[in-house]
Amino acid sequence: MEQSLKNQKLHQQHKSYLITLSIMPRHQYKKLTVQPDPIYGSFEVAKLINFILRDGKKTTAEKIVYGVLERLKKEGQDAIKILNQAISNVSPNHEVKPKRLGGASYLVPIEVRKERKLFLSLNWIVTNARAKSNKEFHSFEEKLYTEIKDAAQNQGPSIAKKAQTEKLAEANKAFAHLKW
Repeated sequence: MEQSLKNQKLHQQHKSYLITLSIMPRHQYKKLTVQPDPIYGSFEVAKLINFILRDGKKTTAEKIVYGVLERLKKEGQDAIKILNQAISNVSPNHEVKPKRLGGASYLVPIEVRKERKLFLSLNWIVTNARAKSNKEFHSFEEKLYTEIKDAAQNQGPSIAKKAQTEKLAEANKAFAHLKW
């Protein structure tokens, strides 16, 4: 009796696992809206805080971002303006998506939506800040500060990533007619 109950539970678990893999959504989900941050009232700052967030430690992420913005303010510049400038400099206009056609995959260039531009630019800025060496920069706040400052001045690895993405889209312009 006990063995059959055990087998039945395993079968149910296995069955539910298969169901979760095979069912795909048939319509779009509601997008979660991020509230602007309380200090600057900026949507971009709130998104940056969420990108830096690790292990649910939001106050630590907030301290890092607000520390960077305060450092930018101390230089006599508008911190939000510099952050927005960095984001607009890093965000690409075109990217490629693979499309399968007749057994071959083609990289089709597409225009990047506004939300995706923000995602890509913040992702590249944070990723490149994390990649900086600990020898040169002793805290993540310093790394993020230099990355935002470089991006605002059209320099650094984030700008190189944007150029690489747009160059790939330009090279595959011949497949633009395959858009869906």
